[in-house]
Amino acid sequence: MAKTTTPTAIPMVDLQTQYSRLRPEIDQAIQEVLESTQFINGAPVGSFAENLAAYLGVRHVIPCANGTDALQIALMALDLQPGDEVITTPFTFVATAEVIALLHLQPVFVDVDPDTFLMDTAQLESVVSERTRCILPVHLFGQGVDMTAVMAFAEKHGLYVVEDNAQSIGATGFMSGGRQARLGAIGHIGCTSFFPSKNLGAYGDAGALFTNDDEFGRRIQMIVNHGMKRRYYHDMIGVNSRLDTLQATVLDIKLRHLDDFNRRRQAAAAYYDERLAEQAGLQTPHRTPHSDHVFHQYTLRLFEGRDEIKARLDEVGVASAIYYPVPLHLQQAYRSYGFQEGQFPVTERLAEEVLSLPMHSELNPEIQDEIIYQLKKALQA
Repeated sequence: MAKTTTPTAIPMVDLQTQYSRLRPEIDQAIQEVLESTQFINGAPVGSFAENLAAYLGVRHVIPCANGTDALQIALMALDLQPGDEVITTPFTFVATAEVIALLHLQPVFVDVDPDTFLMDTAQLESVVSERTRCILPVHLFGQGVDMTAVMAFAEKHGLYVVEDNAQSIGATGFMSGGRQARLGAIGHIGCTSFFPSKNLGAYGDAGALFTNDDEFGRRIQMIVNHGMKRRYYHDMIGVNSRLDTLQATVLDIKLRHLDDFNRRRQAAAAYYDERLAEQAGLQTPHRTPHSDHVFHQYTLRLFEGRDEIKARLDEVGVASAIYYPVPLHLQQAYRSYGFQEGQFPVTERLAEEVLSLPMHSELNPEIQDEIIYQLKKALQA
């Protein structure tokens, strides 16, 4: 293990270098928006929605202000009632459960697979009840839940499916019978976030919803704009969650590069895999057979001393992150729902073991060699 140069700082995400590559396109587009002064509902918003719909293969894309709003608006469009149950996973970002709670619905969790970290669909039958109305699978870290199983279960029980696709934009789900579809475009409604660090990231907060259902598309379009179909006529309760024109124009440019971004991430993941294949004490990311993987995160399992290893990486300027250190069912805000420690053992174990390494479209072998060297050094300390 040859020593390389000590890093001054290796970030989790390098948006600056990515911007430098795209700067001529982005600067011109932003300047055009500034000159138009159409900062809300300008033409780029509609253009981006149309282009994203074509990319995903869905009838309707409705942009909104952020990914959390997208999840809330999706559940609002289903017209669920207080106390209705929504099945999801406790191993995800808090927004997934937060919107369920905000709408006075009941979160119901199933544990995750220990290798892929995705919803264990075999557990769905054990938690469904007469109050269950919706399944909210989370396509985590860049790959997708078994949507064949989810959709079959939903059809059997008459449930809605809302996909949380905040981390897997551009990934393809592999369905039964050889069918393929973009993640987020399989259930009744799909949701995503364009937070700057995402594979398709804005330069601020942004999100979107997808659907092939015309009625859901109509309802979502109204909800994001105060429940209006016609200005100042409010036909339903809505919110103010519009995507602004500056973010739309940035996203429309970056959408043209999304497949390239994802290929670069996949290449970086393959390099990590190769260099860490024989390393004791860790498990590299597994790939599900139910989708490809676009690596929003490259997440290891470290079987001993995760927190100490992270601290050693911090000391030498190599960024890393824990997604997620406390499962949702053990968060203080969700204690009132009656969840118990030990109820979701896989999730609880992962919360003590996972560590994500830097992952973005600008990684190269030289940077990765430094990360890998410092990781191996930390493991051996």
